Amino acid sequence: QVQLVESGGGLVQAGGSLRLSCTASGSIFSINDMGWYRQAPGKQRELVAGITSIGSTNYVESVKGRFTISRDNAKNTVYLQMNSLKPEDTAAYYCNADIKRTRFISPRVYWGQGTQVTVSS
Repeated sequence: QVQLVESGGGLVQAGGSLRLSCTASGSIFSINDMGWYRQAPGKQRELVAGITSIGSTNYVESVKGRFTISRDNAKNTVYLQMNSLKPEDTAAYYCNADIKRTRFISPRVYWGQGTQVTVSS
């Protein structure tokens, strides 16, 4: 089994910062892309940031210059540093990872349970 566990969400005032973490555990052979998504009430889930196994990153336009995604491959962990937070960043944030459990099995995407980020104005 593979499990992704997020942490670091909470309530913060506009302009503040939060750092989200997501650690994958269980039977893992390798991890390819990892990413952070978010879903606000009444809206579709959207990709916030993604990072490849070699560190290439991409961001949704609305967070460029404010959020930074990074990963520690030795710890099977992906991070999302969020600065200059705005009320419109309020959402449930989910991490995902494309994971091979053994060298003989095709990779599949796993999701974390989500962590709430609330930004007050």
